[in-house]
Amino acid sequence: MSSLADSAAGSRAGSLALALRLARRELRGGLKGFWIFLSCLALGVAAIAAVQSVSRSILDGLAGDGRAILGGDVAIRQLYTPPNPEQRAFLVSSGRLSQSVEMRAMARAPDQAGGGEARSSLVELKAVDDPYPLYGDLTLRDGGSLRDALALRDGRWGAVVEDGVLDRLGLKLGDTVLVGDGAFTLRGVIRREPDRASSNAFSLGPRLMVALGSMEATGLLQPGSLAYWNSKVALPSGSDPAAWQAALKERFPDAPWRVRDYTNASPQVERFIGRMTLFLTLVGLTALLVGGVGVGNAVRSHLDGRARTIAILKCVGAPGGLVFQLYLAQILILAALGIAVGLALGALAPLAFGRLLEDLLPVTARIGVYPGALAVAAVYGVLTALTFSLWPLGRAREVPAGALFRDVISPAGGRPRYPYLIAMALVAAALAALAVATAQNKLFAGWFVAGSIASFLAFRGAASLVIAGAARVGRPRRPGLRLALANLHRPGNPTGPVVLSLGLGLTVLVAIALVEGNFSRRVTETIPKDAPAFFFVDVQPDQRDTLRELVAGVPGTGGFEAVPSLRGRIESVNGTPAEQALKSPDQEWILSGDRGVTYSAGLPRQSTVVAGSWWPADYAGPPLVSIHQSVADAFGIGPGARLGVNILGRTITAEVANVRAADFTTLSINFVMVFAPGTLERAPQTWIATVRATPEAEAAVQRAVLQRFPNVTMVRVRDALDTVNTMLADIGTAVRVTAAITLAAGMLVLAGAVAAGHRRRVYDAVVLKVLGATRGDVLRAFLLEYGLLGLVTAAIAGVIGTLTAWAVLRFLMHWDWVFLPSAVLSTALLSTAVTLAFGFYGTWRALGQPSAPLLRNE
Repeated sequence: MSSLADSAAGSRAGSLALALRLARRELRGGLKGFWIFLSCLALGVAAIAAVQSVSRSILDGLAGDGRAILGGDVAIRQLYTPPNPEQRAFLVSSGRLSQSVEMRAMARAPDQAGGGEARSSLVELKAVDDPYPLYGDLTLRDGGSLRDALALRDGRWGAVVEDGVLDRLGLKLGDTVLVGDGAFTLRGVIRREPDRASSNAFSLGPRLMVALGSMEATGLLQPGSLAYWNSKVALPSGSDPAAWQAALKERFPDAPWRVRDYTNASPQVERFIGRMTLFLTLVGLTALLVGGVGVGNAVRSHLDGRARTIAILKCVGAPGGLVFQLYLAQILILAALGIAVGLALGALAPLAFGRLLEDLLPVTARIGVYPGALAVAAVYGVLTALTFSLWPLGRAREVPAGALFRDVISPAGGRPRYPYLIAMALVAAALAALAVATAQNKLFAGWFVAGSIASFLAFRGAASLVIAGAARVGRPRRPGLRLALANLHRPGNPTGPVVLSLGLGLTVLVAIALVEGNFSRRVTETIPKDAPAFFFVDVQPDQRDTLRELVAGVPGTGGFEAVPSLRGRIESVNGTPAEQALKSPDQEWILSGDRGVTYSAGLPRQSTVVAGSWWPADYAGPPLVSIHQSVADAFGIGPGARLGVNILGRTITAEVANVRAADFTTLSINFVMVFAPGTLERAPQTWIATVRATPEAEAAVQRAVLQRFPNVTMVRVRDALDTVNTMLADIGTAVRVTAAITLAAGMLVLAGAVAAGHRRRVYDAVVLKVLGATRGDVLRAFLLEYGLLGLVTAAIAGVIGTLTAWAVLRFLMHWDWVFLPSAVLSTALLSTAVTLAFGFYGTWRALGQPSAPLLRNE
């Protein structure tokens, strides 16, 4: 028994050695026919390796520069007021302390008394003390010290700004800028602010930075003003930030602040990078899967070209296993080459994009080679190559020699044995498992895998329907059309690969175009005609009536509305901490910061009670609160629930009286939480107001309010919408560029499908010319074939892409859906143009081949 086992093992080893030797000999003939194979693998692997490497470099930068990004070892953020003297004393005793305050304000040029449109700009104001920054360096474009630039000099405080302030106000260094009641001399342009990433991620204006000591002169820090106070502490060397935070919590258990340390310096940026990494990795994987179709086509074409060799090997006694090992070895060697090229390109990505990202992100990427990222990309490449190669390899192993000799005119069908099908299924499952295992959001990755499988099945089914439909159309009278339809369903037709590869890429483009178009329509076209022109923020209670009279006195205005405004943080739900009570991860934004809070006797405009009932106008009793539907969904609560809300350091526990639905697209004032009368009236507060105005009246309103109330922050709705539209345009461009990777892979596969059918095209062209067809006749027939194929593919991609966009908008984003025909029509034109271009090139090459060698069977 032992000798038989040794003999069997030796036989297997000898067979493998022979297969490797034969594979090496065949590869000496060059890589002809495998360039598409190599390009598809290299493109997909390079995309994944690049995304993983760049992401790793940014995250390493976040981890390595955490103190500079946060501005300290620990940071405390508090709304409305700074830490009290006892709290400040504790912070000072803990290490070096730096304090700053951030708020939105209006900056203006000093010549507001003149006519014309007011030169003013909404800015992100930041006032810092002398120790700022504790870590990192704030650099100015022309050099110099921040402390000197902000210092009080000749009776005038200084300010440093981002370029946007100079551009919007038409100012230059040395000029005066007015903020509130204060006047500042512009002394520098900010080149890099080390802790910008730890601030508010959404900015409506450029940065303007002043000294903390100058804020009293501005008059902006009024009771209830929306100002965030930051206290950054540099702990002694060797201190444990977690232990320090525990001691802080024990000392001041009810303090209304948020604390984080340098290990979580910028959760917004980290979440953004994590989500973008997931999305772009899946885009790269999509390109790799689309390219996998090209891999399968290339392998099938290569084996078709080796049909005579395989037949001879089988005729002289070579077992099927040897044939399988021979060509599997070739495929793995070539796959290794394509993967190596992709890894090389991906490894260079941090070098190519690191400096660009440094200008876009407040993080310095750690440039380097990341073996883990490259290893993940390499495994993706190997699994993809095997997934799409095993079917044609297994088929070649099983087809009889006689069938291979007849393959040119009668392609052999059938499928591989079950062991090969099981192996292919296992490799595909490993590929899906890798996609889920390496993703931060497992659920999203799982849906992607399911969607990919469904898309492959849908396009395969669509291709089968096209083939069956072309076969049942009949025989049109026009010879060119008859030939084109016959080519769609004949043996060895390219319909399946073209519909699958190009269709997937076009589906992505259709879905993106429709989603982006609905985004734009949502932001611009659906804004009602009676939407307010301005939002006024930080209006003091004693300014409300005067502001109403001032604005009403400007011709072309109307609909002034004002409500009290506070900020509160949900701390508990039915006695459970809010973080633990959250039911829906999609609504996590509710806990990411303070939310808007107001009080009202009547139901707010544009709101509808969907559960419970509104309180009487003269209500006087225990605290009641009305919550928006999003809050109810986030915590799975309704009327009768108990909500603990921290407002100005005091936790108010109120019973949920009702749940409201509100249409925020009207841009009327609305809040996620509205309290009943009798609870918040005595709390320090400001008012928020809106007013409608004609475009001609907007400049006059802005000028009048700035002159009379310099402390009031104005947000012009048109400017805010422009900012949002710019963000959407940038995101849309980035998404389209990444989707183009998938389309590029589809074009490669289309080129591969044309190349794979080149031998059959030459045969057809020669036969047709011998039968009397002219070059023009053959060219028109083939172009008609590819034109039909392009239109059919576009139609299928349009339907699936439209359904995808509809599902994303309706079920993921809960937005209204509008079909935009232009997106589908442009995709149809693109699809037809691409398929015609490749079809023309392939047909022209086929027509250029001499007839005699083929007729002599050479």
